[in-house]
Amino acid sequence: MKGNTSIEVKDLQIDSRKVTAGSCFIAMKGTAADGHAFIDKAIANGATAIVCEILPDIFNEKVAYVEVEDSTAAAGYMAHNFYGEPTAKMKLVGVTGTNGKTTIATLLWKLFTGLGYKCGLISTVQNQIGDVVIDATHTTPDAISLNALLKKMLHEGCTHVFMECSSHAIHQHRIAGLNFTGAIFSNITHDHLDYHKTFDEYIRVKKSWFDGLPATAFAISNADDKRGAVMLQNTVAKKHFYSLKTMPQ
Repeated sequence: MKGNTSIEVKDLQIDSRKVTAGSCFIAMKGTAADGHAFIDKAIANGATAIVCEILPDIFNEKVAYVEVEDSTAAAGYMAHNFYGEPTAKMKLVGVTGTNGKTTIATLLWKLFTGLGYKCGLISTVQNQIGDVVIDATHTTPDAISLNALLKKMLHEGCTHVFMECSSHAIHQHRIAGLNFTGAIFSNITHDHLDYHKTFDEYIRVKKSWFDGLPATAFAISNADDKRGAVMLQNTVAKKHFYSLKTMPQ
């Protein structure tokens, strides 16, 4: 850490245009732009702390600078801590796969709501807190928006949250730091290769989420998909399979 070590942070931002006095700006390397190029703008807008992978050549003595290995991963962990670790106080179940994420997450939301639980839904179609619908802009929001939403769900009394977890979100660490009660795999097909480049990489990214689950979580996979067993190959979570045709081993 360099610069001013006695600062207070009022919010976290990954967009320099949203920075105001007292913000912590996290400089992330995105697919379209590199946040490091906007550090000076963030400081001009009032940022009191900068989190980055590459420290600037010139320091502002009024600003705290923190160098990290991966800004996107840091954003996830920072956001979860900043918003009071909401997923440690709720049951969070994520759903990943090329197809069926929205359907599975929505059906689970409807099922548990029908059982009398107040539930949150984070999906491509819409986000929902109980009966209140919130427009969705991404399959999985950025880490800061996501944790702010999860905190709101907790504050509103949600005990269960069902969330789509896209491969983009996994790869970009948008779900880093979250405490998952369980994870579900639907299927995988040759889509999204414009982003992941190869099918093997696409599989690896999805599998990495299951690999990182704790032993206290559960992992459910589709045995009818050729990669269904592979997804859970290295997880320490409690394994379950579902199928219409294949007898799980």
